[in-house]
Amino acid sequence: MRKLVVLLLAALTLAACGFQLRGSSGNQLPYKSIFLAMPDNTDVAIALRRYLAAVPTTQLVRERDKAEAVFQQVADRREKSILSLNAQGQVREFRLQVTYSFRILDSRGREIVPLNEITLLRDITFNDSAILAKNLEENLLWRDINYDLVSQIMRRLSIVKPKDPEDE
Repeated sequence: MRKLVVLLLAALTLAACGFQLRGSSGNQLPYKSIFLAMPDNTDVAIALRRYLAAVPTTQLVRERDKAEAVFQQVADRREKSILSLNAQGQVREFRLQVTYSFRILDSRGREIVPLNEITLLRDITFNDSAILAKNLEENLLWRDINYDLVSQIMRRLSIVKPKDPEDE
């Protein structure tokens, strides 16, 4: 009984201070419908579709001309570069980098949200004696980068106020 009271008090305290889980706030986009102008089979497209399906106020459409907004992928560069070498000239660390840019257009192709660029970096150590484990770690880091990228895209989409293309 005492544990139940403590848990209830903790829950009430968190609710009173405005605490919310990261994914639970701001799932509102300023568009009624959106089209993704990007290849369907990429990790980013798959994750964006999943996120957009959870947004109750925005419908993901399959035809560009039926969309109020068009999400256009401009660039998706992924690089793995050597970060450091040991005294024998062998690789000690790699840097994984993603540079992703996008913009939002209206159904007639006019820009309503200007070009946004996101750059994400992760460093990974390397060890010749644990190649299989390091490959697995690298794959997990790439997956983490994709998750982070899509989360940042969704946050930017919900925060950025679209400009009216008629004002130009």
